[in-house]
Formats: sequence, structure tokens, C-alpha cells
Amino acid sequence: MAITDILSAKDIESALSSCQAEDSFNYKSFFSTVGLSSKTPDQIKKVFGILDQDKSGFIEEEELQLFLKNFSSSARVLTSAETKAFLAAGDTDGDGKIGVEGKAAGNFIQVRLQNACV
Repeated sequence: MAITDILSAKDIESALSSCQAEDSFNYKSFFSTVGLSSKTPDQIKKVFGILDQDKSGFIEEEELQLFLKNFSSSARVLTSAETKAFLAAGDTDGDGKIGVEGKAAGNFIQVRLQNACV
């Protein structure tokens, strides 16, 4: 499944253009612009599955650093500071990763993605 099966290419392009400069990535505004805040929990879990490159059931720091590349191969890599801030937002149990099931996933997927506009 491609990310464009869930999100519009136009929204992806707009979201990526808003964070081209280093240290300009803000996950809340990115999620809002790309349209994740209006997706169903099932659609969001599908996006999570795409972001989980190694299919471990978790999104680790290395995968988060490459987050934007999931939307476009020409997108930049997140800086260390952006990656750490992004991870801190979704890692509720301090294990250094964001899980697809359980408390961490619930917080990341339902709160972080769906309510990112607030």
C-alpha cells in the first residue's frame, strides 16, 4: 500500500513544502496539513504500518529520522533535534519507540495524529 492510497498527493506536497528547511518540522502542523487529522483510526493505523519500515510493530528513532522520506523519496531527513522532539511526543512509556498496539500507540495514533490540529 502506498501512502497516496490514504493521503492526497496535493496535501503531501503542501506538508512537505512547509518543512523543507532544517529544524522547521512541526509534527502537529505536518499532520494537519497532510490530512491525518481527518482520517479514521483504521486509516491512521495503515499509515503507521507504512512508517514502520522494518515491520517490528514499533517506530524507532531511526525510522522517525526518515519520516518525511515516507511521503517523498526526495524529502529531507529530520534533524536530530526534530527526531528527538517527535519521538518524545509519541513515546509515552520511555522505551525509545512508538508502538502500534498498546498505550504508546493509542497516544500516538489517536491523540497525536487525530488531534494534532489543537
